[in-house]
Amino acid sequence: MSDRPDLAAMISPLSRALIDAELPVLREHDLSMWAYTVLLALDERPLRTQAALAESIGADKTRIIGVLDDLQRRGLIERTPDPGDRRVRVLSLTAEGRRVRDSAQAAIQRKEERLLARLSAEDRQGFLHALQTLATLPPEEITDA
Repeated sequence: MSDRPDLAAMISPLSRALIDAELPVLREHDLSMWAYTVLLALDERPLRTQAALAESIGADKTRIIGVLDDLQRRGLIERTPDPGDRRVRVLSLTAEGRRVRDSAQAAIQRKEERLLARLSAEDRQGFLHALQTLATLPPEEITDA
């Protein structure tokens, strides 16, 4: 038997506390957690379908439509017809969506800096590297491990 707690037992309380710390920042930016998650997901490239977006963020594709409608109404995302298939909408960030996302993310990361300051520079670098490595694993590599 190991002397350390299970990973989920350590990560879950930390994750909940980090989310609680993010909520006031998101409210200041008039974003829900799902809206912020959508803006982050559209960061790298437009997505071809709402279903692909929902899958990439772990959301129910029918429940994410209201979030997308609100973001589009506010001019933060665009849903444009796919030139190859007019039935499909391509989702992308607008310049305003990028600005709001960047502002919220900067404020969240300023809060995170206070937490990360508790670690030595070496531990901080190792912690962030480990999180980035594990966060990019496909879910099946975690569940099949």
